[in-house]
Amino acid sequence: MKYAALVAMAISFILSAIICPILIPFLKRLKFGQNIREEGPKSHLKKAGTPTMGGIAFIAAIVIASLFFIKDYPKIVPILFVTVGFGAVGFLDDFLKVVMKRSEGLTPLQKLLAQFVISAIFLYYIITNEAIGTSMIIPFAGKEVTLPIYIFIPLFFLIVLGTDNGVNLTDGLDGLCTSVTILVAIFFTIVSVGEKSGIEPVTGAVVGGLIGFLIFNAHPAKVFMGDTGSLALGGFVASTAFMLKMPLFIVIVGFIYLVETLSVMIQVSYFKITHGKRIFKMSPIHHHFELSGWSENKIVIVFSLITAICCLIGYLAM
Repeated sequence: MKYAALVAMAISFILSAIICPILIPFLKRLKFGQNIREEGPKSHLKKAGTPTMGGIAFIAAIVIASLFFIKDYPKIVPILFVTVGFGAVGFLDDFLKVVMKRSEGLTPLQKLLAQFVISAIFLYYIITNEAIGTSMIIPFAGKEVTLPIYIFIPLFFLIVLGTDNGVNLTDGLDGLCTSVTILVAIFFTIVSVGEKSGIEPVTGAVVGGLIGFLIFNAHPAKVFMGDTGSLALGGFVASTAFMLKMPLFIVIVGFIYLVETLSVMIQVSYFKITHGKRIFKMSPIHHHFELSGWSENKIVIVFSLITAICCLIGYLAM
C-alpha cells in the first residue's frame, strides 16, 4: 500500500484517542494510581493517584493498527514481538507495584532476565536473516559494515537493554517520553519509507498511537504510561533500529535517552566516590532542570526540540 504509514498512523491515532477515555476511568476504579517517590521533586506529590499503566492504550492501538498490514508487511512482526514483549514485562512490574503494593515491583534481576530472553529471541531472528545479519550502517561514513558475531552479540544486548533503560528513565515528566519518542518514530518512518524497508506501518502506528495518548498525557497528565508503556517504547526503538541496520543511530536520534541514562550513572558514581556529594540537583537530568526552576512544559519543549534537531542530524548522517 502506497500510504501504509499514514493509514496505520490514522488508525492507531483514532484507536488510542478512543481507548484512553475508556481506560482512564477504568484504571481509576481499580485504583491503579501512580505512587510518587518521596525523594522526588515535591511538586510531583500532587500527582499521586493519577492512573498509571496507560501504555496499554497505545500498545493496543499499535497492535490493532499493525494487524491490518501484517500480510503485506511481515517485517513488522519482529518489532511487534519485542514491543509487546517488553510492554508485558513493564505491565507485570507495574502490576506488582501498584496492585500488589510491592514497592520495587519486579526485582532488577527478574526484569533483566525477562528482557534478556525476549532480546535473545529477537537476536536469533536478526542473525539468521540474510537481509540483516550482523550488518550495521556507520553514521556519516556512508557505508555498511558486517561485524564478527562475537562482537555483534554483546553490542546487541548493550544497545537493546541500554536503550530500553534510557527510554524508561525519560518517562519522568508529563508528556516527555511520549513527545520525544513520537519524533524518533517519525524519523524511523521517514527512513523506512525512503529505503523501502517494509516496516513503516508499525512505525507509523507508533506515531499515531502516541499522538492520541499525548492528548491525555500532556501536562497536567490525566494518565501515565507506566513501565508498561516506557519499556514497550524502548523495545520498539531498539528493535526498529536493528531492523533498519541503524542501531548506532540511536546515539544520535535518541540523544535524550542517552543523556538521561548518563546523568543517572554520573550522579550515582559521583555520590559514591565523594561519599554523598552530587553533581546534579537530582537525576535523571530532567529533574535537575525542574529543580532549577524550569516548568514541566518548558523541559518537554526543549527536550523535544533537541530531539527534532538530532533526528535531522541523524538523517543527514545517512
